[in-house]
Amino acid sequence: MKREYSVVYQEVEGGWIMATVPELPGAVTQGRDVAEARSMIKEAVELLLESYRDHATREVSRRSCSCT
Repeated sequence: MKREYSVVYQEVEGGWIMATVPELPGAVTQGRDVAEARSMIKEAVELLLESYRDHATREVSRRSCSCT
């Protein structure tokens, strides 16, 4: 399933461009220009979503374990 997110770009100190995804807390990065910030935020979102999926899988496995 492919999903699109809104990215907010903001110029910060030193002329760097900060990129954030408001729908995904923790998806924050920066680049020297908009193109680099766009590339970096794409990677940040992919890694964050992968982390969410891994955590959810571990939670399901832990809860389905009939440990005594």
